[in-house]
Formats: sequence, C-alpha cells, structure tokens
Amino acid sequence: MKNKDIEVNTGTAEGITEEKLGRFNEQCGRIFREIRRDVVGQDDVVTGAVIAMIAGGNVLLEGVPGVGKTRLVRTLGNVFDLPFSRIQFTPDLMPADVTGTNIIVKDDKGSSQFQFQPGPIFSNIVLADEINRATPKTQSALLEAMQEHTVTVMGVSRKLNEPFFVLATQNPIEQDGTYPLPEAQMDRFMFKLLSTFPSLDELASIVDMTQVTMAETAQRACGADELLEMRSTAKDIPVASVVQTYAMRLVLATHPDSEFPSQIAKKYVRNGASPRAAQALISTSKVRALIQGRYNVSYGDVNALAFPILRHRIKPNFEAVTERVTTDEIVRRIIDELGVEPIKTK
Repeated sequence: MKNKDIEVNTGTAEGITEEKLGRFNEQCGRIFREIRRDVVGQDDVVTGAVIAMIAGGNVLLEGVPGVGKTRLVRTLGNVFDLPFSRIQFTPDLMPADVTGTNIIVKDDKGSSQFQFQPGPIFSNIVLADEINRATPKTQSALLEAMQEHTVTVMGVSRKLNEPFFVLATQNPIEQDGTYPLPEAQMDRFMFKLLSTFPSLDELASIVDMTQVTMAETAQRACGADELLEMRSTAKDIPVASVVQTYAMRLVLATHPDSEFPSQIAKKYVRNGASPRAAQALISTSKVRALIQGRYNVSYGDVNALAFPILRHRIKPNFEAVTERVTTDEIVRRIIDELGVEPIKTK
C-alpha cells in the first residue's frame, strides 16, 4: 500500500469554527502545563492519558512501583476538576466492593427497606490500582462500567456520571499471586501505556519537588463540561478516506489469516487486534491531530498511536515468545511493511 506523496489540507474542518479550535488548543495547553507541575517526565504516558480522556477511553498503565502512576491520576483529577476514587485491588476484594450493594436501612418509623450504597466505581476518575491482583470475578466488575458506563446490581442498571475514565495499573515484574487480565477485559482499554523509570535529571527533579511538598500542586485547567465539549469537537475532525483505509489495513495486518495479513503476523502472531482497535485508532488520531494544531488526521497520527492501541491486543505465538519478539516490534515491522510514510502537512 503506497501513498507516500499524499498531502492533507490543514484548513478548518467543516462544521468546526476557528473559535472552537482555538479554545481546544488553549485548553490543551493549560492542561499539559498544570500536569507538568506535578509529573516529571513520562511524556508519552501524560500525552496518552490526556488523549484517552478526551477520546472517551480507558487506560492500562504498566510500570514498576514508585514511578508516579497514582500521582498522575490524582493530578488528572485536580486538573480536570473531577471526583477521583482509588480502588486497591487485592485477592480478597469482592465485586460488591467495587460496584456497591444494597443494604438494609430503617426509616423513622422503624420499617426496613433496601437502599443502594454506591461503590467507588461511581466517580468520574477511577484508579484501579494493581488490577491484576484481584480475582477474575472482581476484575469482571469493571467490564460493564468501562464499556457501557453503567453498573448493574441486582438487576437494576445505574448510569455513571460523565465523563468517566478508568486508569488501571499493573506491575510487570511481580507476578506471584496475580491473575492476568482476560483478553475481553484487555480489549476494553483504549491504550496500554508503559511507565518508564526516570532518567538522572528527572529523578533529581522528582526528589527536589517532593522535598518541598508531597501534595499535588496542579490547579483546575478544564471542567467536566469543557472536557465533553472538547470530545465533541474532536469527533467532528475529518479523516481522509485513504488515511482511514490505512488504519483499517493496519488492524487487518495484525491477523495472520485476514484478507491483508502481514508477513510478520504470519510468523509471530496467534491472534490479532479486534475491531475496537480500529475504532480507537480513528477517534484518538483525531484528538492527537487537534493537540498538534492540525484540523485533520495524518498517517503519522495513526502510526504514533498504533503502539499503545495494539500492544495489548496482539497475542504473540510461541515462536515470538521464544525469540523474544515484543508486540511493539511486531507493530513496528507491520508499519514498515505497509510502507506508508507520515503525511506531509502544510
């Protein structure tokens, strides 16, 4: 698939005013400035989390302890001025501890009746800390909330407040006593982001910052209504047919038995990405284009976001495991195989 010479006009998209675009860019600038007051480094993680929040998705964050995963979520709550709750996943955690349950209460007359007691899932931003430490039964309590933004308890469905965002963390080096997330739940995460260990300069900045105060100092930069407006603006961004076709081909190339399989997938992939990956590629590429000041989606947006979107949806086969071929390497080689360079923008 060769479309190397295609250029995209960066004029204003139909239906989107210059005022909306200017407001979007101004808000993004404030959001990133405030986050940077509390989070040092981790540029890919911060950008990915903000893109996912605007696009309406959830994030799985993998990293060793102490690299600021919890601090990031608390900072997001302050910056977006949204209620934040933390759920520490443990082997003895029950689904009712996440969703809530009906309890018996007595009124003034002494009559007993059931009353629903909401669980910590009823928040706008939810940190599911060490999600792979809970049993599959408890992990599944998040499935409905992440996909439909509803919670069903004893046959009654309750809507969650919008915007709703789940950031789940897991430790890659401590696997004793853990329960790997099933594929159906992994697929509910829009991104899988990797939190890396800080460099020498970043580590020094972290130490200096925490010597002053351990508390977050970020201020409100965007409210719930403004975030939903940004989400609506991003949906109106146009996608050229060739770029959308490329995104679909990229997803199909992860399947060894698809209509357009890649050579690397035939050799190293057992199962490819789901249709949710294609949906995520388009919706998040729109947000990335706007953040970078462009009014439509480029190949570069799709390629950049292919890694966090596909790395947890591609299932490598035994040969890939024995040869230590990572999913990121598979995605990189698929992109090279498709042979489409990033679109030049004016």
